[in-house]
Amino acid sequence: MPRPGAWIEPHPHGLYLPAADAWVDPSQPVPRALVTHGHADHARGGHGAVLATPETLAIMECRYGPQHGQPVAYGESLRVGDVDVTFVPAGHVLGSAQILLEHKGERIIVSGDYKRRPDPTCLPFEPVPCDIFITEATFGLPVFRHPDTGSEIDRLLAALHANPDRCVLVGAYALGKAQRLIMEMRGRGHHDPIYIHGALQRLCDLYRDWGVELGELRPATGIKAAEMKGSIVLAPPGALNDRWSRRLPDPITAMASGWMRVRQRARQRNVELPLVVSDHADWDELTETIAELAPGEVWVTHGREEALVHWCMTRQIKARALALAHYDDEDD
Repeated sequence: MPRPGAWIEPHPHGLYLPAADAWVDPSQPVPRALVTHGHADHARGGHGAVLATPETLAIMECRYGPQHGQPVAYGESLRVGDVDVTFVPAGHVLGSAQILLEHKGERIIVSGDYKRRPDPTCLPFEPVPCDIFITEATFGLPVFRHPDTGSEIDRLLAALHANPDRCVLVGAYALGKAQRLIMEMRGRGHHDPIYIHGALQRLCDLYRDWGVELGELRPATGIKAAEMKGSIVLAPPGALNDRWSRRLPDPITAMASGWMRVRQRARQRNVELPLVVSDHADWDELTETIAELAPGEVWVTHGREEALVHWCMTRQIKARALALAHYDDEDD
């Protein structure tokens, strides 16, 4: 009898489905790709054909130019070769999806990246019963337990209000994190204009096109420093300490990332105000999700695989680590 999931072949550059002649989140161009979401370590240009949610296709076109794309709505099932494919919300960023694969009586979920906390910019994670759950493990260690998001936003706004002659410069990745921070601040009552680095403009515009109302955003370039006193300024992490930031009014340097739990990472980036705001599941959310789904097997990818595999095995859940390459923390 073949082992469970024998019809999926893990390769360093992605998961291959021979029965569909398709790849899931391949890191190099392939004839047919199923893409979970738009971050660069999961989505790239150059594929012959792309199946993804309409939002993810729009993000890929924004980043890589025109795509040979087939939009697949959440909950819509289609036949690809001999495999039934369904895209389900993952709660990671706009358009992010888990991909349910059904073949030979088995149900396998490729979760991509996901989180379980509310996010005003995207649909929440939807639990789907499955035989095999393929999970990320970006924060797959017990030390990673993210604090309440609202409390971190309150810390950010408190720093802003306590320093009216300065600005707060927040490093946030361009896809997902920047837009979520804006919406979280709006939800905590901060309706003042927010200044943004030019590298964030296109994706903020795209989110607006998809119905995410971000409030008033202003370009931070070409503005006198005095005008930005008492304001929030958002920029990509790489701009926090470069020449661009030197023209800001005595900035309090902050960064929003799950990695801000690690003090050394904050020190390396000269971050004065580390904000632990993540778009990935933390340790408790990873383990609680596995317990909720109760799959027959768990396959673990890109992250701290060993600890999560051990956790599964101690609970009599079969588990294995997949040696997939080219995944990074661009999105957190």
